[in-house]
Amino acid sequence: MKITRIKNLSSMLILILVFTTSCSKEFLEVEPKGTALEDNYYKNEAEAFAGLVAVYDVIGKQSKGFENMISLLNSGSDDHFTGGGSSSDGSQLQVFSNYTISESTMPSSYWNDFYQGIFRANTLLTKLPDVDMDEATKKRFAAETKTLRAIYYFELVRLFGNIPLITAPLKADEIYSVTQADPNDVYAQIETDLLEAIPDLPMTLDLTSEAGRLSRGAGKALLGKVYLYQNKNSEAAAQFAEVNGTPGSTSPFGYKLLDNFADLWVVSNTYNSESIIEVAHTDQSNADWWFWGSGADEGNTLNIMCGPRGYVRTSGSTAPDYKSGWGFNIITESLHDAMLGDPRYDATIEDLQAFVDSGEVELEKSYQYTGYYLKKFMPLNSDASTGGGAVELNFKQHTYMMRLADTYLMEAEALGGSGTRAQALLDAVRSRSGLPSVPVSLEAIWQERRLELAGEGHRWYDLVRTGRAATALASKGFTPGKNEILPIPLSELENTMLVQNPNY
Repeated sequence: MKITRIKNLSSMLILILVFTTSCSKEFLEVEPKGTALEDNYYKNEAEAFAGLVAVYDVIGKQSKGFENMISLLNSGSDDHFTGGGSSSDGSQLQVFSNYTISESTMPSSYWNDFYQGIFRANTLLTKLPDVDMDEATKKRFAAETKTLRAIYYFELVRLFGNIPLITAPLKADEIYSVTQADPNDVYAQIETDLLEAIPDLPMTLDLTSEAGRLSRGAGKALLGKVYLYQNKNSEAAAQFAEVNGTPGSTSPFGYKLLDNFADLWVVSNTYNSESIIEVAHTDQSNADWWFWGSGADEGNTLNIMCGPRGYVRTSGSTAPDYKSGWGFNIITESLHDAMLGDPRYDATIEDLQAFVDSGEVELEKSYQYTGYYLKKFMPLNSDASTGGGAVELNFKQHTYMMRLADTYLMEAEALGGSGTRAQALLDAVRSRSGLPSVPVSLEAIWQERRLELAGEGHRWYDLVRTGRAATALASKGFTPGKNEILPIPLSELENTMLVQNPNY
């Protein structure tokens, strides 16, 4: 009834061969001996499934690795400071937060990782027609692959604007002659992929064996969001209406708001009724520093990044037993003040300065310290891995790429922020947290998105797409006509046909 994860994803990824064309311009050439290569792979369903798992792996960038999407997008918003140990700690986050980011400081992973997913998808889609397997299963694999390709292109076009559109595997000598596409053509391809995929995605999923995979509801929710970002509001509202159903009730896809907002952040409460697209993590991948970022590490890194630095509870303290972390994504006073008195505050923000003042906690103040931390992702010692590898890299909390409260509010926005249904959608989100009804409007919906989805990586995109970034981010150095998109990394411009984005 909802998106779920591929069972044993982490174990499968460790065993998968790297069989796709890389977007890197550096190659290690060795003579293959007894290995399965692209030309002789994809002979059967098992090998096709391994290829599908490899395409899914890139979705983990939301909260995997130091250069994860949630940490980056939070840093650029008005709700967070980058934090960390100093002004140079996590420099790629710092330069986005203060809008001094340039082509030479833009990390290539935010470009390369998604193109790696696209190249894997292109290869699988090319090979699938000739795989000896059940036709219905083959259609589903193709549908999932197209949906994932749509996700990765959606991330890229929103981040960089002017990007290459590649829908088939490239030969090595073609990489350097690729040019950028009109963003409208990229969006058209995203729509095509989703419209072709949705009919072949399953309505329901077996949570015991298919956890992490994409459902038809997930495809429709994503298509609605893609329409919304293009101001195709009537089309967006139609897709969201199918996903959402009657506000406050169980939708045709089985989605329903949880009764308690705080339950969304209970680590064991995975694949709950509010989850539409969920990124899985595990504490069993044994990730360690020497192969961190290789693709075999499947832990949630956002957790340790949000943990307070040098955190120690004093004797008899009643403060939460947080794992000492790296102190990133500090909450701004602006978000703290906006959430004061809101029932969601206690599940969203941890006021550690209050514990310091009472003598219950000692900690190292992060850079840009406010005393307020992102509680949704702060790691407890009880959640730390007891297996092998580095504890810091093996947290198991899942993250939401899309959840029902998000689609409720996007539908209300697509309806123009007015009317009976928009009011009901807004009311449903607020009443879940015990809040009274307020008159629906675009401003009320945008404010609700800020409070409901705080710290989940949506705020920066919301500000940019609604034209409010120049005002909201002026104090951080945001320049209109430039910072709505990021600079293309310098490594991707060298010896290629790519052209840098305006004003960088």
